[in-house]
Amino acid sequence: MSSTAHSSVIETEEQQALRAAVAALGKRYGRDYLTKVVADEGHPDELWAEAAKLGYLGVNIPEEYGGGGGGITELSIVLEELGAAGSPLLMMIVSPAICATVITRFGTEAQRTAWLPGLADGSRTMAFGITEPDAGSNSHRITTTARRDGDDWVLTGRKVFVSGVDIADATLIVGRTEDARTGSLKPCLFVVPRDAPGFARTRIDMELQAPEKQFELVLDDVRLPADALVGDEDAGLLQLFAGLNPERVMTAAFAIGMARYALARAVRYAKERTVWKTPIGAHQALAHPLAQAHIEIELARLMMNKAANLYDAGDDMAAGEAANMAKYAAAEACVKTVDQAVHTLGGNGLTREYGLASLIVASRVARIAPVSREMILNFVSHQSLGLPKSY
Repeated sequence: MSSTAHSSVIETEEQQALRAAVAALGKRYGRDYLTKVVADEGHPDELWAEAAKLGYLGVNIPEEYGGGGGGITELSIVLEELGAAGSPLLMMIVSPAICATVITRFGTEAQRTAWLPGLADGSRTMAFGITEPDAGSNSHRITTTARRDGDDWVLTGRKVFVSGVDIADATLIVGRTEDARTGSLKPCLFVVPRDAPGFARTRIDMELQAPEKQFELVLDDVRLPADALVGDEDAGLLQLFAGLNPERVMTAAFAIGMARYALARAVRYAKERTVWKTPIGAHQALAHPLAQAHIEIELARLMMNKAANLYDAGDDMAAGEAANMAKYAAAEACVKTVDQAVHTLGGNGLTREYGLASLIVASRVARIAPVSREMILNFVSHQSLGLPKSY
């Protein structure tokens, strides 16, 4: 057993050093930086570039392709600490965690060489398209189809809520191909370049204040070469979940970082704000909910750590259960913490100056995406508890 896996509770010295270094980077940017980027309709290019240059974006990518040779454990530390500083990078969930993981594990040597060095150094990004307007949480109803035409693939379909397509060099699209033996459709993953003919995007107008824009995609007979298919045509489901488990771990990191940011803001305020003779933080009606929030954040972090360690150790089945639980716990902790933080600040919690009100919407994202908490409860009731399915 390697030293990095000696415990899912204690971090190695390298991991602690990484955490401290990323926290220092995050502090230099912070919430004000991200707020300005959103107001300017821009992208967090400076933070992305600096995080990349320092090697933080590619910590989970193998060293032979320019990465740090670590795992999702290290990548989740990076995202959590940037979030705790108030400037999380949502595209970290998509580009290095989902896309680079899938290409590393299942891509051809040519695909790895073409994509991984750029994903590691931040010069290239890849989006991920799975959700469809009519399929929702039921990925078995995905209707984006891929058919063979000579040596090429032709993709047709629609995707919705795809982050960052406008800045990504390509999008990893989940389509379905017909199984020649059974006639049923099976999932397959394709790399679709941003400028591919027939590949159109429309921005979705979101109430969510985030630098990463959301898009609806239309694939109208998008013709792709044979090597656009990632991995084996017959191993689609395995490949898909190889990307979805890191996505859940990283969504947990995103939520935990946001929750830590909100809690720190509320604690600072509760120590300084005096209404009668003592700071409001002395009153248990405010102190106890903040203490509960801290406990729930720490519990969620433990489960995220467990999920990341299991995934990095190659235990996909156990990692699937833990990643779902971590994502659920982190989302619940995040929503409750943000709610309590806003409440602690009273009217100030709703002002632009204090910057917490926008987190009321943002905190709910982790409850909804990439899979709803109800679908996680379904997973746990069926897979963990063995209860019968209702669908």
